[in-house]
Amino acid sequence: MSLPPRRIATADWQPVGVTSLERNALEVVRSSVHHSVLAGPGAGKTELLAQRAAFLLQTGASPTPQRILAISFKRDAARNLARRVRQRCHPDHASRFDSLTFDAFAKGLVDRFGQALPDRWRPTADYGILFPKKAHWADFLRRARIAQDNPFGQPALLQLPADFFERRHILAERLPEGGWIPSNAGYWAGQRFWDEQLRSVDRSYLTFAMLSRLAELLVRVNLSMRNALALTYSHVFMDEFQDTTQAQLDLVQSIFLGTPAIMTAVGDNKQQIMRFALAMDDPFGVFEQSFGATRIPLFSNYRSSPELVRIQHTLAQALDTAAPRPQSQAAASITDACCVIVDFSSAQIEADRLAKFVVEQMQKHKLKPNDFVLLVRQKSEDYAQVLGPVFAAAGIPLRNEAAYVGAQMLQELLTEPLSAHLLLLLRLALTARNGSTWNEAQHVLAGLRGIEPSDDRARRILARDLDAFATRFGAQHPVPPATEAASRLLVQEVVSFLGRDTLIADHAPYAQGNWLAEVENSVALHLTSSSASAADWFAALDAYEGINALPLMTLHKSKGLEYHTVIFVGLDDSAWWSYAKDTADATAGFFVAFTRAKQRVVFTYTAERGSRTSIAPLYELLASAGVQTLSGD
Repeated sequence: MSLPPRRIATADWQPVGVTSLERNALEVVRSSVHHSVLAGPGAGKTELLAQRAAFLLQTGASPTPQRILAISFKRDAARNLARRVRQRCHPDHASRFDSLTFDAFAKGLVDRFGQALPDRWRPTADYGILFPKKAHWADFLRRARIAQDNPFGQPALLQLPADFFERRHILAERLPEGGWIPSNAGYWAGQRFWDEQLRSVDRSYLTFAMLSRLAELLVRVNLSMRNALALTYSHVFMDEFQDTTQAQLDLVQSIFLGTPAIMTAVGDNKQQIMRFALAMDDPFGVFEQSFGATRIPLFSNYRSSPELVRIQHTLAQALDTAAPRPQSQAAASITDACCVIVDFSSAQIEADRLAKFVVEQMQKHKLKPNDFVLLVRQKSEDYAQVLGPVFAAAGIPLRNEAAYVGAQMLQELLTEPLSAHLLLLLRLALTARNGSTWNEAQHVLAGLRGIEPSDDRARRILARDLDAFATRFGAQHPVPPATEAASRLLVQEVVSFLGRDTLIADHAPYAQGNWLAEVENSVALHLTSSSASAADWFAALDAYEGINALPLMTLHKSKGLEYHTVIFVGLDDSAWWSYAKDTADATAGFFVAFTRAKQRVVFTYTAERGSRTSIAPLYELLASAGVQTLSGD
């Protein structure tokens, strides 16, 4: 029988698994008030939240049976935070920590209680998820303009631009219980869109942002549900808070504002690159005003070398003149320039020189391909066509993280629960076992089966089931699949072991439409391609995960990641065509790309792709920080 966790007196509690925390971080960890935490690049946001969870759970500041809710924007961030808390806490404590994405949190409320919504706003129980592009909004507005029941006439609706229709007329405000009064063309068109998506087809189709609005209405009109949620969670963490949308913040306020729950919002206003995806202009200011939260900055940077941190501060001041000067806590491991701009006469020469550079650096510093990243502003497939063959010839596979596998982008596929579970079980069954893989597999299976940490009998049965599966599966599949059909059968075996209904119950999107089938298809396709030239399962699973490949991705997809060396390909006007239109967003994206690096940043330019007149301010920023431009020919 496992022993229950020991409660630690508040005065005796010390950070778990780390030597120390900076003073401001420790203040937040131990606090009993609302805080907004401005945490710059490399500040250790995940560790801060994990330590705060450990403090609250281990000292009883979050008393049993109450729980802690952590809301992140990306699935991998939510999963990483949950894993870190398990590393810092007793299983009984970690089981009271719920780490979800904003989308999953809102969707879960609608899925469980959506039929309690007012008739006007109630979706069908089997609603689907809508992923609209600009053309979708333009088509709707065209149809609305010529609709016979349009009371405002075509000219009025022509004043509603498709680019801003979702933000201004679908999601801008809390949903009124009885529907909007059509006092102007915007309200009329917004309500018409909602009505179409809720009722005009065989089932409802809603965006994740619309689900946030429905969830907010749900808790607003159901006081008992709101009270139950407020009683369930003693503390709420919100990560990457700079990217919060108005709908998401309204949902949080409707549940927790005025309750005893203590809120902690963490993020970096200099890394706000999601305004195009409906992020608020100043979420920290609104949060601080509504909750009375105290703002506190973190000063440490545990990722980047001192010289890189110095340059980062120059870039940060372009975004926020009051940005505090960070303090690097990482040692430099290279002796030459940590940041340069390199000019090439052609894209082909650029590719040749970059491949040679990566090979040399790998040998010199004992690095792996995935210690590097190639970042581009957009259209990664165009760069992959030139760079891929050259890097392959140098013995380094290039992995375009934005490439589609079936219906999914590769980078997003790897964060899918089914993909993550399959990779974990295959490593357990088909490669040399280690304690961490076994423990993680047990945790995943216990979570799916709803087994509590204290249920020793159920856990022994689970361990036997897991061991039997691994032994049987390993014997039946000694080598990676040679065909797509073999991959599909293998994936189906894993799904059968986990339980299809169990997967659907654990991850709500799998219940919508044929999404689980789409994910299964993408996983099988990726497993087939990963196994094509693999000598054994080690190589196949490493290829699936991209361990021995150099990633190529857009800067937006690099957020939250870190690499020894960042190579930004294409610092030119053609890639940064929207720079003049939204300089603040573009500069924030530039800052995000730069701050992924631990030791070195290389920017490349070739006139073949365009001039660098419009983005001259970015070059001026680098020059003011002492970054030199070199010839790469």
